[in-house]
Amino acid sequence: MSTNKLSLIITREFLIRVKKRSFIIMTILTPIFIAALIVLPSLIMTLSSGKKDQTILVVDRSEICQPFFKNSEEFNYKFDPTANVESIKKDFPASLFAMVEISAPDSMMNVSVSAHSPKQLNMDAKNQIERFVQKALEDSKLKRYNIENLDQILKDVRTEVSVKTFTITEEGDEKLGMVEIYMGISYLLSFFIYMFIFMFGSMVMRGVIEEKTNRIVEVIISSVKPFQLMLGKILGVGSVALLQFFIWILLTAGIIFGVQAIIGMDKITQGSEMAQQLSAVQASGELNNVMAAMPKDGSPMGDIMNALSAVPVTSILISFMLYFLLGYLLYAAMFSAVGSAVDNEADTQQLILPVTLPLIIGLFIMVHTFQHPDSSLSFWGSMIPFTSPMVMMARVPFGVPLWELALSIGLLIGTFLLMTYLSAKIYRVGILMYGKKASWREIIKWLRY
Repeated sequence: MSTNKLSLIITREFLIRVKKRSFIIMTILTPIFIAALIVLPSLIMTLSSGKKDQTILVVDRSEICQPFFKNSEEFNYKFDPTANVESIKKDFPASLFAMVEISAPDSMMNVSVSAHSPKQLNMDAKNQIERFVQKALEDSKLKRYNIENLDQILKDVRTEVSVKTFTITEEGDEKLGMVEIYMGISYLLSFFIYMFIFMFGSMVMRGVIEEKTNRIVEVIISSVKPFQLMLGKILGVGSVALLQFFIWILLTAGIIFGVQAIIGMDKITQGSEMAQQLSAVQASGELNNVMAAMPKDGSPMGDIMNALSAVPVTSILISFMLYFLLGYLLYAAMFSAVGSAVDNEADTQQLILPVTLPLIIGLFIMVHTFQHPDSSLSFWGSMIPFTSPMVMMARVPFGVPLWELALSIGLLIGTFLLMTYLSAKIYRVGILMYGKKASWREIIKWLRY
């Protein structure tokens, strides 16, 4: 009978939230927002450009900078070292985008550069001018040393170094890795867990406050035990979270691929094709086979595909689901206890800080962890249950010993059971308390009942 009551509570909590207009709106808008963050940079890079053939007058009194200025699609540089700068500033020609004045060089071959325009000069033009003048001055200063074949020497000396990192497996094989990819995965997964725990844990708290305010809980509590009600609420909202999470994944992927098919631009196509291939092979469990067929010729794209093939996708996804669910259950129990101790959401500010503070600390440790995954701070942050959901997910892509994962998950489960027991005691008393905001001293008394 108690199992039937629990299932009824879970179903009720699930259906109430799924049928809400806010759930439908957020379920639709969030994937659009995420897809926009992925697609818009490519669109902006492809479509955005300033006005073409804008004229910039350069008054070069240094007599050394002109050869280094190169016209672009956006800017054409016109040189007139005898131009009357003050006259132009008083009656600025409509045909000019800007005027640049370069002073004569001093004894150290340095110049001052000033730009004048009717509107604030944009960053692209400013960077171009700075780059051209800097190159001219560097070249002029080097020539003062009278070194023969200076250009060839500089060309020979200029060297780019790229470090390739390899991971040695237990079988002795080597796999190419890219630390940037692992850092990106660590950051995204850890931040998603933080966001989802905070969002859905707060949803549990607001649900408790709403039922307490409407006095609905008095009717419900006559049929079920307080612990069953709290657990059913937590599991019901958790099922909503999982449903919404999977819908977001499907809709985001669909929107990205749809934009690719409709627009068909090269830059979007390149990124989307890679994402589509990865998504398809992840679903079929053949990621390594497809990665093996990708170009691995030492080119940047080949290195990226090689590095992606070495990412332990399965273990990362399993770890993500475990830490998301256990982290949510732990914090949802505490959020529900806070909700039962107050009559309205405004009164939660005093009580919510000790609950949210470990989450915020975990977020800061996470930022440290994806740069230093094996440090002492990262290790202990991944063991302490209140921070481990975020911190451990920042470590998993870099490789974590199985015993550390098992210990971390075991501690998280044990802490969840303990906090559920304590939260249930607070919930049992607080859910029927009205008209008075509970203090921490009173809540501690409730734990002793």
